Amino acid sequence: MWAAQPEHDPAPSGAYVSDPAHSSVIWKVNHLGLSNYTARFTRMTAELDWHAERPETSSVVATIDPLSVQTNFPFPEREDFDKEIGTEDRFLAGKPIRFVSKEITAIDSHHGTVAGDLTFRGETHPAVLNVTFNGSMARQPAADSPKIGFSAELIFKRSEWGLAPKIKSVGDEVTVIIETELQPAQASNHAQ
Repeated sequence: MWAAQPEHDPAPSGAYVSDPAHSSVIWKVNHLGLSNYTARFTRMTAELDWHAERPETSSVVATIDPLSVQTNFPFPEREDFDKEIGTEDRFLAGKPIRFVSKEITAIDSHHGTVAGDLTFRGETHPAVLNVTFNGSMARQPAADSPKIGFSAELIFKRSEWGLAPKIKSVGDEVTVIIETELQPAQASNHAQ
C-alpha cells in the first residue's frame, strides 16, 4: 500500500515536516453562482509521523496561519482584503486552522482518506481529507534527503461553523487543495 514508485527506493519511516518551498494550500468558494473565488495561505506546516511499512498507522498534524491568506485583491490601495479575510469575525477571525488525523484508510496503492478533527475559527469538527500518495524517495537528489509527496482535498461547509448566513453572496461549500512534499524534520527548509 502507498508503495514507492518503482524507479526510487522508498523514503524510510520517521518524523517528517512539510517543505515550505514545495507546499501550498489553496481554497475556493463559489461566488454568486458565477465563479469560484480562489485564494491561498502562504504559511502552513505539517508534521508527519510516517510508518513506511504500514502507512495506515501514520499520523499527521497540519497548521495554517489565517493571517497568511493571499487573495490577490486588485485594489489594495482601497482595501486590505487579505487582512479582512484573515482577521474579521465573519471570515477567519484570526484563529489558527488545525487538522489532526485520527484514522487513515487506504483505497488503493495511491489513494486513501485521512479522517480527523478540523479546528477552524476556534471550533473543532470532524473532517475527511481525500489523499493521493504521489510517491516517495529515499534520497531526493537535489535535497540529498528523503522526500514524500502528497496531494489532498478537503471539502467542508461554512454552515457547520455558523458562517453561511453571514455572507449570502458566498457559497456554503469550501474546497481546500493541498500539495506538499515532506522531508525529515532535521532537513534544511531550503531543500530543492
